[in-house]
Amino acid sequence: MDIASAKQQIKNTVQIYLQKDALGRYRLPLVHQRPIFLLGAPGLGKTAIMQQVADEMGLGLVSYSMTHHTRQSALGLPVIVEKEYGGKHYQVSEYTMSEIIASVYDCMRTTGKTQGILFLDEINCVSETLSPAMLLFLQYKVFGGHQIPEGWVVVTAGNPPRFNKSVREFDAATRDRLKVIEVEPSYEAWKAYALEHGVSRSVISYLDIRPEDFYKVETTVDGLTVVTPRAWEDLSEILQYHEELGLAVSEELTTQYLQNKQVARDFAIRNIVRPTILMPSCRVCGMRMSSRRHAAPRWTSG
Repeated sequence: MDIASAKQQIKNTVQIYLQKDALGRYRLPLVHQRPIFLLGAPGLGKTAIMQQVADEMGLGLVSYSMTHHTRQSALGLPVIVEKEYGGKHYQVSEYTMSEIIASVYDCMRTTGKTQGILFLDEINCVSETLSPAMLLFLQYKVFGGHQIPEGWVVVTAGNPPRFNKSVREFDAATRDRLKVIEVEPSYEAWKAYALEHGVSRSVISYLDIRPEDFYKVETTVDGLTVVTPRAWEDLSEILQYHEELGLAVSEELTTQYLQNKQVARDFAIRNIVRPTILMPSCRVCGMRMSSRRHAAPRWTSG
């Protein structure tokens, strides 16, 4: 599905997960709230829509990239505590609160929002030592003995293996604990977002003519080429600054964002700002021949 449809699916799921009964208890137990897994190529806007969903639904948002997390930072650090069992004292190992879980509580304290979304990006890039703990988390929403607060929905995202060499494919046990939404590029869905968020008209008019250039991630004889919605939006921002400052648009600029030589060249050709060529002055009226106010003289016979 396209990114707009995926966003609506997320909003629907969050709305269901946050339903309460007459006694104020969440109707769907946390253990049965499957985390959403957004699976799609890079640059489609998977991360961006999470902030949109949180803002539109009035929820808190805690976002983490799982690529840099080790087992210790995700689960917490082991500590020794003393406990009494049957009149005898024992030293027992426990875990400090996970950095991720603590961030949820921090968000609740600073924003005053008791409900929210915990977004874990690049979840299929976790280290091998963290994988068993992730399986437990996806099922029971627990990291190192600490559960995420009720009212917080887990959404995850990742790229397919062909786009990211760090990806470790989920096994059947892991995938069976997820609500999987596969996202595909769609220019029409992105265009609606672009018009609403002030993306440069030069970008939109070009893609209206060449929609096949909207998304290209492929390996060619020239190597890896990457053109994504993220690239078009970032290029749009720079183009608007170039326009404000009167700077020319060149192929050297567009190739920095559109990492496909042909697409970058075609877009630059349509948008290169050429210097004004001064036309010679009219010998009769003294105005530039290019002026719209210049009128050809009328000759009359004497």
